[in-house]
Amino acid sequence: MDIRYYIFLSLALFVIGIIGVLTRRNAIIVFMCIELMLNAVNLLLVAFSKMHHLAAGAANPTAGSEAQLFVFFIMVVAAAEVSVGLAIIVMLYRNTHSVDINFLNRLKH
Repeated sequence: MDIRYYIFLSLALFVIGIIGVLTRRNAIIVFMCIELMLNAVNLLLVAFSKMHHLAAGAANPTAGSEAQLFVFFIMVVAAAEVSVGLAIIVMLYRNTHSVDINFLNRLKH
Protein backbone atom coordinates (compact mmCIF):
# COMPACT_ATOMS: atom_id res chain seq x y z
CA MET A 1 0.00 0.00 0.00
CA ASP A 2 1.28 3.46 -0.84
CA ILE A 3 2.41 5.78 1.94
CA ARG A 4 0.11 8.55 0.68
CA TYR A 5 -2.95 6.65 1.88
CA TYR A 6 -1.54 6.40 5.39
CA ILE A 7 -0.65 10.09 5.38
CA PHE A 8 -4.12 11.06 4.20
CA LEU A 9 -5.84 8.86 6.80
CA SER A 10 -3.60 10.16 9.56
CA LEU A 11 -4.20 13.76 8.50
CA ALA A 12 -7.96 13.20 8.40
CA LEU A 13 -7.98 11.65 11.89
CA PHE A 14 -5.81 14.45 13.27
CA VAL A 15 -8.04 17.16 11.77
CA ILE A 16 -11.16 15.47 13.18
CA GLY A 17 -9.47 15.43 16.58
CA ILE A 18 -8.53 19.11 16.38
CA ILE A 19 -12.05 20.09 15.32
CA GLY A 20 -13.48 18.05 18.19
CA VAL A 21 -11.17 19.65 20.77
CA LEU A 22 -11.91 23.17 19.56
CA THR A 23 -15.68 22.85 19.18
CA ARG A 24 -16.90 20.51 21.93
CA ARG A 25 -17.63 21.47 25.53
CA ASN A 26 -17.96 17.99 26.99
CA ALA A 27 -14.73 17.02 28.75
CA ILE A 28 -15.05 13.33 27.90
CA ILE A 29 -15.41 14.06 24.18
CA VAL A 30 -12.42 16.40 24.35
CA PHE A 31 -10.33 13.60 25.86
CA MET A 32 -11.53 11.22 23.15
CA CYS A 33 -10.48 13.73 20.49
CA ILE A 34 -7.05 14.10 22.09
CA GLU A 35 -6.69 10.32 21.99
CA LEU A 36 -7.73 10.37 18.34
CA MET A 37 -4.97 12.88 17.59
CA LEU A 38 -2.40 10.74 19.41
CA ASN A 39 -3.50 7.66 17.48
CA ALA A 40 -3.20 9.59 14.21
CA VAL A 41 0.42 10.37 15.07
CA ASN A 42 1.00 6.74 15.99
CA LEU A 43 -0.39 5.60 12.64
CA LEU A 44 1.89 8.01 10.80
CA LEU A 45 4.95 6.91 12.77
CA VAL A 46 4.27 3.23 12.06
CA ALA A 47 3.69 3.96 8.36
CA PHE A 48 6.99 5.85 8.10
CA SER A 49 8.70 3.07 10.03
CA LYS A 50 7.42 0.52 7.53
CA MET A 51 8.48 2.71 4.60
CA HIS A 52 11.97 3.14 6.07
CA HIS A 53 12.26 -0.60 6.72
CA LEU A 54 11.29 -1.43 3.14
CA ALA A 55 13.69 1.17 1.76
CA ALA A 56 16.60 -0.19 3.80
CA GLY A 57 15.95 -3.71 2.56
CA ALA A 58 17.99 -6.60 3.87
CA ALA A 59 21.05 -4.42 4.52
CA ASN A 60 19.77 -3.22 7.91
CA PRO A 61 17.18 -5.50 9.53
CA THR A 62 16.61 -3.14 12.47
CA ALA A 63 15.84 -0.09 10.32
CA GLY A 64 12.64 1.67 11.29
CA SER A 65 12.31 0.21 14.77
CA GLU A 66 12.96 3.61 16.40
CA ALA A 67 9.54 4.89 15.34
CA GLN A 68 7.89 1.86 16.87
CA LEU A 69 9.59 2.69 20.18
CA PHE A 70 8.17 6.22 19.95
CA VAL A 71 4.72 4.71 19.35
CA PHE A 72 5.10 2.62 22.49
CA PHE A 73 6.04 5.67 24.57
CA ILE A 74 3.17 7.69 23.10
CA MET A 75 0.77 4.92 24.11
CA VAL A 76 2.17 4.95 27.66
CA VAL A 77 1.79 8.72 27.90
CA ALA A 78 -1.75 8.46 26.50
CA ALA A 79 -2.68 5.88 29.13
CA ALA A 80 -1.33 8.11 31.89
CA GLU A 81 -3.15 11.11 30.42
CA VAL A 82 -6.43 9.21 30.36
CA SER A 83 -6.12 8.07 33.96
CA VAL A 84 -5.31 11.56 35.25
CA GLY A 85 -7.88 13.20 32.98
CA LEU A 86 -10.68 10.88 33.99
CA ALA A 87 -9.86 11.44 37.66
CA ILE A 88 -10.15 15.18 37.09
CA ILE A 89 -13.44 14.72 35.23
CA VAL A 90 -14.86 12.57 38.06
CA MET A 91 -13.90 15.20 40.64
CA LEU A 92 -15.39 17.92 38.44
CA TYR A 93 -18.62 15.97 38.14
CA ARG A 94 -18.79 15.43 41.90
CA ASN A 95 -18.45 19.16 42.56
CA THR A 96 -20.54 20.65 39.74
CA HIS A 97 -22.74 17.75 38.53
CA SER A 98 -21.65 18.56 34.97
CA VAL A 99 -18.77 17.67 32.68
CA ASP A 100 -18.87 20.99 30.84
CA ILE A 101 -15.42 22.46 30.32
CA ASN A 102 -16.64 25.97 31.09
CA PHE A 103 -17.09 24.93 34.72
CA LEU A 104 -13.33 24.45 35.00
CA ASN A 105 -13.03 28.20 35.53
CA ARG A 106 -14.56 27.64 38.97
CA LEU A 107 -11.40 25.80 40.04
CA LYS A 108 -9.44 29.05 39.89
CA HIS A 109 -11.18 30.53 42.93
